[in-house]
Amino acid sequence: MNGKRRSGDKTALIVIRREDAAEEPHHSGAWKVAYADFVTAMMAFFLVMWLINATTEEQKRGIADYFSPAATVGHSSSGNGQPFGGHTPFDQGSLVSDRGAMSVVQARAIAPPDPDEDDADASQRPMAPNRARNAGLEHGTASGNAATTGPQSGTRAPGGGAALTAAAAPQSQAQTAELLRAEQERQERAAFDRAAEQIREAVHADPQLAELGRQLAIDQTPEGLRIQILDEERQPMFATGSSVLQERARLLLAKVGPVLAKLSEPISIAGHTDAAPYRGGDKSNWELSAERANATRRLLIEAGLQETRIRSVTGNADRDPLLPADPLAAANRRIAIVVLRMAPGP
Repeated sequence: MNGKRRSGDKTALIVIRREDAAEEPHHSGAWKVAYADFVTAMMAFFLVMWLINATTEEQKRGIADYFSPAATVGHSSSGNGQPFGGHTPFDQGSLVSDRGAMSVVQARAIAPPDPDEDDADASQRPMAPNRARNAGLEHGTASGNAATTGPQSGTRAPGGGAALTAAAAPQSQAQTAELLRAEQERQERAAFDRAAEQIREAVHADPQLAELGRQLAIDQTPEGLRIQILDEERQPMFATGSSVLQERARLLLAKVGPVLAKLSEPISIAGHTDAAPYRGGDKSNWELSAERANATRRLLIEAGLQETRIRSVTGNADRDPLLPADPLAAANRRIAIVVLRMAPGP
């Protein structure tokens, strides 16, 4: 309002003053930049700590080699041109390469050229021994550098991991097959042990066969479970010179047959005689041993053994004595029943 009063105006003069509100001080954003730098530094610090903890000493040297300022081959010194050779610290193998390190090669000083000689003549003159040696050395150094970056260098090739995996696959399969074979052999041996124990218990439980237990021999051989019925003096299994089984031998085979029927492996039967010649006209120990083995086969089938499981029936005469030192011993006259192994051998 105008500060002058009009004449005759009796109203009071009102003066209004307006002042601009003071602006608040501007806050700078520099602290945000500093905070971001701090967080980045902490992240880098923890990343470095993780790398130190997760890598071996050889891998640390490989990483340091890659970032070495003296590494003249740079990208190829770590493998295939990618950081760390394209591998992680947990990948199999080492990330180490010594191709990036500087090497010092001693060489002889090159003789200074003769200023009196013409350049054209110098080019046609044979190279001095020192210069030839130095030139060869330089050529070898260049070849070494080229070999460093080539596929035949000591660094890991891009397909190295696949090659290692392919090489490890047959080894793993071989180990699996070996474990499977060992388990099958263990199970088969356990089944043979149970069968042998059942035969012994069946024989001992029968009063008529109690004395015959001494003529029963059961063991495990590389071929399988072998059950042998042996002759004793005055207690033969067969009549003299005959393939007819005595009554006790028939009872014994009647106990063996049901136990063998519970197994699944094939069976071979072999007859044996002593070295005494056969007293007859047109027959020998060969025919006698074969006839006794075949008579045993028939009796086992009558006792419950499946005929399809019989692998072979042979007569060995006196060619495989149980007691070689006494070829006329009664124990050499025997029947051998073998439950053949089916587990694959080593």
